[in-house]
Amino acid sequence: MRKDELLNAAEDLLADQGAGCLTLSAVAERAGVSKGGLLYHFATKEALIKALIERLIADFDELVAAQGQASYTRSYLAATLAAIRTGRLRRWAVVTGAAGDPQLLAPLREAMCRWHREGMQTEADPMSAQIVRLTCEGLWDVATHDPGIYDEAQYEELHRRLLALLSPL
Repeated sequence: MRKDELLNAAEDLLADQGAGCLTLSAVAERAGVSKGGLLYHFATKEALIKALIERLIADFDELVAAQGQASYTRSYLAATLAAIRTGRLRRWAVVTGAAGDPQLLAPLREAMCRWHREGMQTEADPMSAQIVRLTCEGLWDVATHDPGIYDEAQYEELHRRLLALLSPL
């Protein structure tokens, strides 16, 4: 079994039953493998959570890169809206909720700092870019707790208005 399939099983378990039910035995059962098969890839629960977080970061980095926008922050905004619209945001909530140890979230904190530094260093108006990226994080949080809070027209309007903040001064 591939690591991604095991990580998918862990995410599904988290989404269905919460962080309290995340055990290596439960993940192995959900994935349809022996516990030994899971341990071959992930020796501890912490290693599994670390891999889940690293996958989230890589997934978002790929999503940003795939946007092909004129600026980093425009790509960041488009990637955020794509993650919300496709349901990929669910992964953030379930995985970060499982990381009870703040040290497990260290790679995510580092990625957030990197994402913010990138925009601060490359944008014509760094402060407006910072406002847009912070708004994106607020959208992540709101959409995680209530995925249906905004309809497509509202997301389009948010997108339009946030892009207007990024227009040259």
